[in-house]
Amino acid sequence: MLTLNKHYTMEITGMSSDGEGVGRIENAVVFVPGAIIGETCRVKIINIGKTCAHGALVFVEKASPHRIEPDCPYFESCGGCDFRHMDYEQELEIKRLRVFDALTRIGGAEVENLPITGADRVDGYRNKMQYPVQEQNGKAAAGFYAARTHRVTSIEHCRLQPECADRVRRAVLAWMAQYNIRAYDETNHTGYIRHIYLRRGAVSGQLMVCIVANCETLPKKRQLAAAILQAEPTVTTITVSYNQKRGNTVLGDRFENLYGEGVIEDTLCGLVFRLSPAAFYQINHDQAERLYAKAVEFAGLDGTQTVLDLYCGTGTITLCLAKNSRNAIGVEIVAPAIEDAKRNAERNGAENAEFYCMDAGEAAKMFAERGEKPDVIVVDPPRKGVSRDVIEAIEAMAPQRVVYVSCDPATLARDVKLLTEGGYRFEKAEAFDLFPRCAHVETVILLSRKDVYERIKFDVNVEDLQGRASSTATYSEIKAYILEKYGLKVTSLNIGQIKDKCGFEKRENYNKGKEGHRVPNCPSEKEQAIMDAFRHFGMLRD
Repeated sequence: MLTLNKHYTMEITGMSSDGEGVGRIENAVVFVPGAIIGETCRVKIINIGKTCAHGALVFVEKASPHRIEPDCPYFESCGGCDFRHMDYEQELEIKRLRVFDALTRIGGAEVENLPITGADRVDGYRNKMQYPVQEQNGKAAAGFYAARTHRVTSIEHCRLQPECADRVRRAVLAWMAQYNIRAYDETNHTGYIRHIYLRRGAVSGQLMVCIVANCETLPKKRQLAAAILQAEPTVTTITVSYNQKRGNTVLGDRFENLYGEGVIEDTLCGLVFRLSPAAFYQINHDQAERLYAKAVEFAGLDGTQTVLDLYCGTGTITLCLAKNSRNAIGVEIVAPAIEDAKRNAERNGAENAEFYCMDAGEAAKMFAERGEKPDVIVVDPPRKGVSRDVIEAIEAMAPQRVVYVSCDPATLARDVKLLTEGGYRFEKAEAFDLFPRCAHVETVILLSRKDVYERIKFDVNVEDLQGRASSTATYSEIKAYILEKYGLKVTSLNIGQIKDKCGFEKRENYNKGKEGHRVPNCPSEKEQAIMDAFRHFGMLRD
């Protein structure tokens, strides 16, 4: 049994998804921030849970050759970075192995090769900055939350962010001090300023400042705008987001422009995008271009296909896909993002792109029920992954290709397993590092629909089986079996047609279509699935 506050020596044998070293002490799994795989470390146990323990790194007895001196004074106290104590080569390998392990161990995929594309820049790459504001020692502080806390670590400069963000942050804090504007207290739900939020166009250079406030209207707004513009004249627009709700959601639903139009523009993959505060946009411009190029490559477009892009945000991937498809459809639940997407399509002359503001699951179900059959479906979900109803709708629409862009290897692997069980084959994957020095990693994978003969594991000679029924099943039972196993929806007419081919005895109410009407033939893959159902229910025997 582990003892709290006791020191132990342990081998670091793995790395967690949060970038912590992992090892075992007395058969207990222990997580140690700051430790690197392959090291021998002296550890103090600071927490013992039901399934694991957490330790603090006391000193490294045997260091990894990849260990380096952190180049940031806030690294140990700030929760922003995870890997400043190791070289970038090792960081990339840890991220690559994390994706590989998830796909093979959780997803059951056979991954022969998993490359990872690293970033050219590991500092100064972020185009979105978000500082929580908190009162400390009688004055406002802005920085980043310490790991696994809501305690703000006040900073002077973050290496991941451009210097213009520092100037804006200092200006807002000075304005708060001058006019006695209190920082938000999340415990008591009092105070005004919750976050300082910035977004910068990597190509355009346009800079948005958004102040998140816990009030009906922000006092001294004119003075705030003047202070920001004096400190950073390159600011394009200043807006206030009013958020009076409790909880961790940053932006509110109501915005007030203090300066400019409340939006900026930027260029990505040769397309110009309009960005409002709430719109999703990848924070690493150069790596996002590489990621999206790979997604388009995996889609395998030649200008004749229909593409459905779920979780489309402001339409970045949708419009990239539209360049090489017959038409591209984007779906997103955030209304301002869809408005941006529509404007982005118009701005870029993408007449073959259309957008719907609705939940991805509802949209996928709607398209499936309408019988629409996209050739390719692209999903780029949030960290929680794709919902089960979206998985089912994808299987019902049965596109030839599914391209999955993921920011979480574990939920990606879970969904890959579901899709491969539902008639898809894992083809290939590539990881991309959009967050150097942080534990997050992006992945794009390709799944292709299995041929019907891969999904139905037997051959049936209809002529040899005519009239050889030994049991029976209802049409509803047959439909339910086929839908569950193959994701195919068959009609009573389809079943009746195959019963006729097998020579089954037909009752008076046998479904054979209306007289004089042209009856379409049952598609071959549905025929094979129905034959499988007949065998399953004992209606055909060898």
